[in-house]
Amino acid sequence: MISLEMLYDAKNVLKDIVRLTPLSPAPGIGDGIYIKSENLQLTGSFKLRGASYKIHSLTEEEKAKGVIACSAGNHAQGVALSATMSGIKSIICMPAGAPLAKVEATKNYGAEVVLVPGVYDDAYAKAVELTNEHGYTFAHPFNDERVIAGQGTIGLEILEQLPDVDQIVVPIGGGGLISGISFAVKSIKPSCKIIGVQAAGAPSMYVSRQNGEPTELESVSTIADGIAVKKPGDLTYELCSKYVDEIVTVSEDEIASAILKLMEAQKTVAEGAGAVPVAAVMFGKVKTEGKKTVCVVSGGNVDVTTLSRIITKGLSKSGRMCEITTKVLDKPGQLINLLDIVSKTGANIIRVNHSREAKLSDVTHCVVTMALETRNPEHVEEIRKALVAGGYEIIE
Repeated sequence: MISLEMLYDAKNVLKDIVRLTPLSPAPGIGDGIYIKSENLQLTGSFKLRGASYKIHSLTEEEKAKGVIACSAGNHAQGVALSATMSGIKSIICMPAGAPLAKVEATKNYGAEVVLVPGVYDDAYAKAVELTNEHGYTFAHPFNDERVIAGQGTIGLEILEQLPDVDQIVVPIGGGGLISGISFAVKSIKPSCKIIGVQAAGAPSMYVSRQNGEPTELESVSTIADGIAVKKPGDLTYELCSKYVDEIVTVSEDEIASAILKLMEAQKTVAEGAGAVPVAAVMFGKVKTEGKKTVCVVSGGNVDVTTLSRIITKGLSKSGRMCEITTKVLDKPGQLINLLDIVSKTGANIIRVNHSREAKLSDVTHCVVTMALETRNPEHVEEIRKALVAGGYEIIE
């Protein structure tokens, strides 16, 4: 089993391999909130820690045969870079739907990438198959003592950087990160609360805790692809059951809002998995009043095209962008009257779609859909009220 001595050994091994990532106050997110920026780690994710410590522990015979891993992207990059630095062959099985940026980065770090249809669990099955065929050493992304110990060095760093921390909020996919952090922190400072966060569309550890055993979900769906895991490991489940105080879930809109908040308030880019602790804090899933709270932003490897869609979703969730549909009489001057009401509210019109042939229109009216840039939810409501007062029907 994992031990505190193993964690300190991992810290010693990793001191010349990984970055000591910053722990920064985040007043724009809330009072007493701090961000542990693992998105600034080499490879853009905490995964380099566990992967490097695992590969360091291989025997010469194992190194000669090569190492294999399965990953949605971040563990892949960690294993690829660590293996390449050690002169070891690496094969990475990745879900076919993994972000292109993560796939290309993994290849660039020197790994042979095998794309597998499905999600993480399908990639895992393929990696096991190849391991049995070729005798590779399998570097599990979370259910491995060495990997967990490597991730646990983050907990040691947090305690050094902020000794009076009251609680640490950590993302959960398979559970390797929170297992390592919770074991490290509870072993040294038992009073510090550890709270895990999962996407509502992939709550495998949350459901497993409720059921009292590792439980496999039928499916997972979330923008937080790094934590889209159907079933936690038996080792991580055991450690989470013992050391994690609470697990909460956040919605897709909440994750998108957190990514946007981190960009605007902290000037930092986080992927969906990395933003879930901030989402939990922002939307009251975690009580933070009077407590020094660290949010572990675990990674920043987000595909640019995905980021664009997430930003739009985050703007909508926070009332900074909205779409309103109404009807106008099919006569000259009617559209300008509608837009005049909107302009007087101070909204910025991004796009207008004026359609005579819409399903919702009748022979005397046209349907108008407006995309607006707004200040907040209250501003959106003000616009809607102004339109209703002007005689316009809001079509939901």
